[in-house]
Amino acid sequence: MSGASISGPTLAYWLNKYGFEVTVVERSQELRLGGQNIDVKGPAKEVALKMGIVEEIRALNTTEIGLRFVNSDNRTLAEFPAESSMSMTQELEILRGDLVKILYDHTKKDVTYIFGDHIINLNQIENGVEVDFESGRKDRFDMVVSAEGIGSATRDLAFGNRPRYKYLGLYTAYLTIPKNKTDSRWARWYNAPEGIVFMLRPDNYGETRASVTFLAEENDYKKLNEQEQKKALISRIQHAGWESERLIKGIEESRDLYFERVSQVKIDRLSVGRVVITGDAAWCATPVAGKGTDLAMAGAYVLAGELFKAQDYEEAFSNYEKIMRPYVEQCQKLPPGIPRIVYPQTKLGVAVLNKLITVAGSKTVKWMMGLFSGNKKNDKEDFELPDYDKDNHKAIG
Repeated sequence: MSGASISGPTLAYWLNKYGFEVTVVERSQELRLGGQNIDVKGPAKEVALKMGIVEEIRALNTTEIGLRFVNSDNRTLAEFPAESSMSMTQELEILRGDLVKILYDHTKKDVTYIFGDHIINLNQIENGVEVDFESGRKDRFDMVVSAEGIGSATRDLAFGNRPRYKYLGLYTAYLTIPKNKTDSRWARWYNAPEGIVFMLRPDNYGETRASVTFLAEENDYKKLNEQEQKKALISRIQHAGWESERLIKGIEESRDLYFERVSQVKIDRLSVGRVVITGDAAWCATPVAGKGTDLAMAGAYVLAGELFKAQDYEEAFSNYEKIMRPYVEQCQKLPPGIPRIVYPQTKLGVAVLNKLITVAGSKTVKWMMGLFSGNKKNDKEDFELPDYDKDNHKAIG
């Protein structure tokens, strides 16, 4: 298996539980523990419960208590506490890197991890896949899984070409900056003209996780090195108001900047022969959808379960696709006008949006929304996980 982020170690856990011998290769020299807040909810929470790691996740909560929309003077326009219908903050809010570490710690004794290497060639033979690694190492495996990111090279090797990407009209940047006196346990969202959104969120390490997202053409910032990314990003947000100067300084000094287009992966099939894909390589829904962790952990659990349950890998891969495809399509479906509607390009547009947010945050509107929703936040409504514990099949060879 290639990729040691969230889906990879989750899959490794379940495959090992079901009797498979698992090797995970990761291009980085060590675990990549950076990243922003993610939430473990819905099917991801159900998988975490089955793995017995919910309390470990809870113990590493980011400390965030909800979301505040603010104006240029930092005045709160509306606030939505954790678990409310319009809040991003969930019960199990954790930094991506912290979840990766938990998953790794629960698999490292039983799973072989190889860091600082990656697959450069795949050759499918009758009873397996011959794999060449960049280090010069060669091996043969019964099956290969790409649990990599949106730009998965292993996926492209197996499928012969890149999938179709659906660009959502946005670029986003993530970084960690020092905490200051304006920060609290509330996440803050600020809209600036020219289609820019700033977000500052607390973490459990005494720092602040920042993001900058803005409207742009798909190739506007393509193939830039880190210094070019910083320069382009600073140019884009200069004079944007609010805490933009603080963010500019943070970008200049950043050692963990991530800057990329916001795109979804659209692919016709999830396997070719004995190679199968999962995680963002298979279906990146983007942070806009808020379903990345749900898909990563649910997909890994289902893939492992179907390999455990089926008579052969072909049946397993087919069942995995049938189960996951409807949920992937549901997660990738965005409401009309999203995301552009929340990225106004003029001062008037920002003023109108802020007014709408203020109204939405009023006690009366919150109460009415509660009546219409019935406060239904059933984690199982989106996707019901199959129960593989009742099956007693042997691992596929």
